[in-house]
Amino acid sequence: MSRRFVIEAVMIAIYGQLLLPKRPVEYRIPYSTVMELYDLKESQEPIMQDPDDERHVRMKIGEMIAFFEDPFNKKKLERALAAPWRESPPLPINENVTFVVVNAVENMQYGEAFDPIETEMILSSLRLQSPVLTDHVDFQDKIVQNGMPIQLYDIDDFEFAVEQGIDTTDGYSQ
Repeated sequence: MSRRFVIEAVMIAIYGQLLLPKRPVEYRIPYSTVMELYDLKESQEPIMQDPDDERHVRMKIGEMIAFFEDPFNKKKLERALAAPWRESPPLPINENVTFVVVNAVENMQYGEAFDPIETEMILSSLRLQSPVLTDHVDFQDKIVQNGMPIQLYDIDDFEFAVEQGIDTTDGYSQ
């Protein structure tokens, strides 16, 4: 039984431990966050405060872009882009990690309170019945303040989320 999480692609580049869980994990990644990797790679704005961390994360972003551009993986991604809310076939990373890219559609349902990527994360969580995994404290606060009906984990609680999680009867594990 693997745990599923909705996550931004850049979080995987920043937090390497996400690729080394003790149990099988499936990351549901909205396609717009894969495209955001290109913007982050080209951006002059720092992603990390420490220069060594900055270089490392930018290298990992480049590796993720190369992974998604690999012809075999790119073909799988193109299948997901054929229709709204379609999912790519699984993209195995290692024995415990699989990516599934989701062609999430932001419909401005939460446009006043959340930016488009945050909205896609919320809608993906609702539609896919998977908790969100993030390090954005302001996003977490907005989720709570707006009473969003999704399950949310801070990346600092990743091991707990994978190992124990919160008992649910709504399909957050498969």
